[in-house]
Amino acid sequence: MNIDYTLGLHEVGDNSYAYLQPDGGWGYSNAGLIVGDGVSLLVDTLFDLKLTASMLDSMSVATRSAPIATVVNTHANGDHCYGNQLVTGAEIVASSATAHEMMEVPPSMLAALNNAPGEIGELFRHFFGDFEFNGIDLAPPTRTFDGRLDIEVGGRVVELIEVGPAHTQGDTIAYVADSKTLYTGDILFIGGTPIVWAGPLDNWIAACDLMSELDIDVVVPGHGPLTDKAGIARVRDYLSFVLSEATLRHDAGMDAFDAAREIARDILGDNSRSFAQWKEFGRISVNVDTVYRSIDATHKSPDVIEQFRRMAKIELHPEG
Repeated sequence: MNIDYTLGLHEVGDNSYAYLQPDGGWGYSNAGLIVGDGVSLLVDTLFDLKLTASMLDSMSVATRSAPIATVVNTHANGDHCYGNQLVTGAEIVASSATAHEMMEVPPSMLAALNNAPGEIGELFRHFFGDFEFNGIDLAPPTRTFDGRLDIEVGGRVVELIEVGPAHTQGDTIAYVADSKTLYTGDILFIGGTPIVWAGPLDNWIAACDLMSELDIDVVVPGHGPLTDKAGIARVRDYLSFVLSEATLRHDAGMDAFDAAREIARDILGDNSRSFAQWKEFGRISVNVDTVYRSIDATHKSPDVIEQFRRMAKIELHPEG
């Protein structure tokens, strides 16, 4: 694959585009554009209005003659839907679970956390300080589905496949068979560590298996550079490793955060693993906690502020 990982719009297949945002870290997500005869479909908007406006402007070379009629939100995280309001007049499609979850973290909540005084504000600005959440009026889905949905886009078909709960409660991938292109949302992070907010990890592993069975040449991840089936396999390897290692520690009676720190040290200390150099490795804290919660329904996960504290602590002090 000879497409550079640079900011902006890239044609990855016949009238199939990826909008990439290096370096793919917190909030710097990718999006997609599928152009048909006189009409287009947008896969995801971005984290704030400025970023989304820049993306839509770069897409105007294609959408001037094929306006965006449909927006697909792959999941409920704000970096994939907070810019919806700028795609005026478009139908917004998402899974039913995504539509429900989208209302749980409004932009005003992130604005308040970024602007909070003291340690909490510093913590959230560390993760999300680049983004402007004030003034966002979140436009929710106008059409929902469960399972699968085919959308006709000017003579082309985009297949929506719900694979969540995994990263979130309602993850969706978008498959364009005629260009052998797959848009995964956050079911794939490339070069960065996946984060399993919802789980179970088995569902995400099954999603990787499903994606690997599709006839695809190009995979557009939710974060990071373009990839192919090898990238899917690497994410699957990471998830399988975490599931196995966390389960062993749960069964031995180890505390979830202690287990996460120990697994992080094991990963960082073994460069033979494909994921040893991935960014955002502190996400192991959330991932291990999700394994514990999936095994034991009585396990109580920390609140979201504490989850971010723990991720930051692991990355600042990986030695423990």
